[in-house]
Amino acid sequence: MAPKLSQSFLLSVLVFFLSSILAATHEDPTRRTMEEFSGYPTVPLHSFLSLSPSSLFVDKESLQRQIDELSTFSDTPAPSVTRVLYSEKDVLARRYIKNLMEQAGLSVREDAVGNIFGRWSGSEPALAAVATGSHIDAIPYSGRYDGVVGVLGAIEAINLLKRSGFQPKKSLEVIMFTSEEPTRFGIGCLGSRLLAGSETLANALKETVDGQNISFFGAAKFAGYNIHEEHLSNVFLKKGSYFAFLELHIEQGPILEEEGVSIGIVTAIAAPASVKVEFEGNGGHAGAVLMPTRNDAGLAAAELALAVEKHVLDSGSVDTVGTVGILELHPGAINSIPSKSHLEIDTRDIDEKRRNSVIEKLHQSAIDIAKNRRVKLSEFKIINQDPPALSEKSIINAMEVAAQHLNLSHKLMISRAYHDSLFMARISPMGMIFIPCYKGFSHKPEEYASIDDIANGVKVLALTLANLSLD
Repeated sequence: MAPKLSQSFLLSVLVFFLSSILAATHEDPTRRTMEEFSGYPTVPLHSFLSLSPSSLFVDKESLQRQIDELSTFSDTPAPSVTRVLYSEKDVLARRYIKNLMEQAGLSVREDAVGNIFGRWSGSEPALAAVATGSHIDAIPYSGRYDGVVGVLGAIEAINLLKRSGFQPKKSLEVIMFTSEEPTRFGIGCLGSRLLAGSETLANALKETVDGQNISFFGAAKFAGYNIHEEHLSNVFLKKGSYFAFLELHIEQGPILEEEGVSIGIVTAIAAPASVKVEFEGNGGHAGAVLMPTRNDAGLAAAELALAVEKHVLDSGSVDTVGTVGILELHPGAINSIPSKSHLEIDTRDIDEKRRNSVIEKLHQSAIDIAKNRRVKLSEFKIINQDPPALSEKSIINAMEVAAQHLNLSHKLMISRAYHDSLFMARISPMGMIFIPCYKGFSHKPEEYASIDDIANGVKVLALTLANLSLD
């Protein structure tokens, strides 16, 4: 005889079927009577999961300790963190992550460029797995939470599910992506781009060097990855390799904290584009060359920088942003008129057409500025021009239901920063979970997220992983 279902058991699984109950157009009288009696919805037995809010225990002390320990693998002193791709500290941090994956009982492997995968095999391992993860590399003098929360939090989500007695149907996999930051080679999301099958990147890496003229392959060899050009295509994953991908991340913006909201559910990731511009003029003595006769490459760069702001604001949307992150002058002496200037411009939008329109206007402005200032526009190169990514509606719904079940306030929002999820969306349906961070600070030592907010994110991630695993 089948055991009776208690009210507490029914409550424990509310999160996983509430959406389907609300969407139903025809009610079964017997089921309605049971729901009215118990106070909770009922569903067929195969939909149940034996998870309750009280069983979702996050080991906050251990998780905070791991975050703090990982931050010590840094080339700059605390509280800052600097961890650059394939550096000695990066190698040590990778070893630390693999050890935590093994302690969690995950099967660990690495691909040719150092993407690290830790898998918990489900009862039907032939099915496409549900993946989650982020990165642990850190730009110079940044903080300890960017990316890290999505890796250590993912491992803790697996531990949480194991402690609760959950058994996955589809396998669950934690991914630590190689080099989300563009610090060393000027390429953001290097690992996830390759996983998404970027032939363009694979070809570019054959000639890529860092600021010390060390090749990508030379740097990788130092870190223990003896990669050859022909190995890069082995990293590529086919579309559908994963059933779904989720990423837990600090917001890197102030909205959640300012509004007192616990969870941000990302609906779209803005499309990033990068442009490199160079002007060439005539140098000369800062005192001897008269103003009307100058061909100042520095002023051309300054004028274009202001044009970035103008064209972005003229778009009429707060979702359009632009930044001149690099502006270099040659020869760089106070008493010398710049003969060359170099700019690197970042512009983003969730609307790809609107963003591309800004780039077109910038190009025309660069041409006009060069003509008016009698300098040469020697380069206007689009380095990358990625499309935006939309979160899968079913994953958004699953994250919303998880937050509701945990009584956590949440809001739908876009991500103006790009993440590995942008490229994983080319492989599988994607979703992101944001948690608040102090004043929206990120990429600086003051970056901070409370362990309670992190734990909330871990719980939402765990419930969503469990749901997708049985879907």
